[in-house]
Amino acid sequence: MINQEIKSYFPILNQEINGHPLVYLDSAATSQKPVQVIEALKNYYEFDNSNVHRGVHTLGNRATEKYEGAREKVQKFINASSTEEVIFVRGTTTAINTVAQSYGRANVDEGDEIVITYMEHHSNIIPWQQLAKERGAILKYIELEEDGTISLEQVRAAITERTKIVSMVYVSNVLGTMNPVKEVAQIAHENGAVLVVDGAQAAPHLKIDVQQLDCDFFAFSGHKMVGPTGIGVLYGKKALLNDMEPVEFGGEMIDFVGLYDSTWKELPWKFEGGTPIIAGAVGLGAAIDFLNEIGLNNIEQHEHAMAAYAMDKMSGIEGLEIYGPRDPQKRAGIVTFNLNDVHPHDVATVLDMSGIAVRAGHHCAQPLMKWLNVTATARASFYLYNNESDVDRLVEGLRTAKEYFNNVF
Repeated sequence: MINQEIKSYFPILNQEINGHPLVYLDSAATSQKPVQVIEALKNYYEFDNSNVHRGVHTLGNRATEKYEGAREKVQKFINASSTEEVIFVRGTTTAINTVAQSYGRANVDEGDEIVITYMEHHSNIIPWQQLAKERGAILKYIELEEDGTISLEQVRAAITERTKIVSMVYVSNVLGTMNPVKEVAQIAHENGAVLVVDGAQAAPHLKIDVQQLDCDFFAFSGHKMVGPTGIGVLYGKKALLNDMEPVEFGGEMIDFVGLYDSTWKELPWKFEGGTPIIAGAVGLGAAIDFLNEIGLNNIEQHEHAMAAYAMDKMSGIEGLEIYGPRDPQKRAGIVTFNLNDVHPHDVATVLDMSGIAVRAGHHCAQPLMKWLNVTATARASFYLYNNESDVDRLVEGLRTAKEYFNNVF
């Protein structure tokens, strides 16, 4: 288990909400930031703030060193083969849209197939819906097992020789399901397709090795891994990225501009048009340093333990249903649930009155809600700064909510 003194690095957690100590269980939406990241952002703006790449003065050089230094940290963090394969973007949504608009438009034709799953976040559904409509392609879904997992048999049944793109979440933001993306990549490649991985819920919690996974594209966001908002990463295999056209045009990404034609810079800069997200990259680099110091393997083990403890304690509440795999080793630190006959928004409101922050709604996963036969759920998501006492507070709050609504109705 992780040393719980780690919580002291997160100043936002040292406060009361509605007269109670804050219990933050919404890290799947966004994580809190440690002082190390906050100080890195503060120091950049106080001492190094400048545009990058273009200037020759000292501040410009320092800013460029920090920006490109962050790219090197990302490369090592996900074990990309080169910094040329690391593109800074606004977040996971932008990364997936970039693949759809650039690689997808160039490689998907009428009658071709795009394969995704029912557990995808909207940001990994809508870009493919739009691409399929534009290109006359067929959008297909991999069927789920009863416990919210996918089987390789269903993967093989969905992917055919007409499949050009398979896009899949590594860890479901609702069910916590951890998908076998390495095996899916192999099946996709056997059929001549590429695999796009939505790693938004995986990169903060698991040790990522894109070469070992053999995925073709991998997308994630900084704000879910104790970094700033507004910064994310698109990883792509160099050969694929080299053949892709940029989707944003302007300064920074050009090599030469003539009156009627222009050429682009080499990787990765041809995909980073305009002034880049400099401070965000610096903050993301500091977040990676922080996570590496703790160890991603330690974080993963901690979250498996948290999920197991939470499901065990929550299962004792009559009328509470938990969604997703019951084996904590098959899921990340996410527990999604409903309290019978009580809308999840009402559950979340009662919990907030006790200082407990959870998420309620469809979690940007309406097709999955339909598959679960619900309109919404409540979700508790754990991270490295949570401990068993947070779960105990959650369970106590749920019992209070149950008692309150039983008395009301």
